[in-house]
Amino acid sequence: MNKWVASAAEALDGIVADGQTVAVGGFGLCGIPEALIDALKDAGVKNLTCISNNAGVDDFGLGKLMQTKQIKKMISSYVGENKEFERQYLSGELEVELTPQGTLAEKLRSGGAGIPAFYTRTGVGTLIAEGKESRIFEGQEYILEDTLTADVALVKAYKADKAGNLVFRKTARNFNPECAVAGKFTVVEVEQIVEIGEIDPDETHLPGIYVNRIIVNATPEKRIEQMTLKAEA
Repeated sequence: MNKWVASAAEALDGIVADGQTVAVGGFGLCGIPEALIDALKDAGVKNLTCISNNAGVDDFGLGKLMQTKQIKKMISSYVGENKEFERQYLSGELEVELTPQGTLAEKLRSGGAGIPAFYTRTGVGTLIAEGKESRIFEGQEYILEDTLTADVALVKAYKADKAGNLVFRKTARNFNPECAVAGKFTVVEVEQIVEIGEIDPDETHLPGIYVNRIIVNATPEKRIEQMTLKAEA
């Protein structure tokens, strides 16, 4: 089955709608599906709940959807580097559910595996635990965390074959596999696409069973979130 479509707009056509929950891969600006985020913005859908490690920066990544006020709620771990995010949150325009990074990854992975909830030590004794069920296991307190799924997942990978088998590149893998498995419909942006059979099964990071559509963005910007240079002597 050939899952490759010609453009990001075509990949989202008939899939995205107002009020959906959208899982978006990436860590900071590393490994974000740049073209798919732009296409989501251009689609004009609103009142979205976005699950992503963070919300990009003001003019890039999910920050673009913050500027157009298409996001009503963020489920995130880190919310720095985005002044519009801060402004909307402090003014009550944006709902934010802060989640520890490891817990967020497990929420997505478990949700994709059909597991409704899990116990974790992370967050015990903090604001994270407020209102959540807890139990004692081997003398230690654990809190119960509900898992996450999404109507649509937007994912960035390095390479795919036309059946959707994916290869990620180094740290750009980050939350992308977890978002892919948690999405009811998963769209992947890649830099390279090859014929079915050209990716060795042992080199496949995520099988195509989790992927519905693929688009190619051969020259992503790959912006650096915080560029630090050595000071001149």
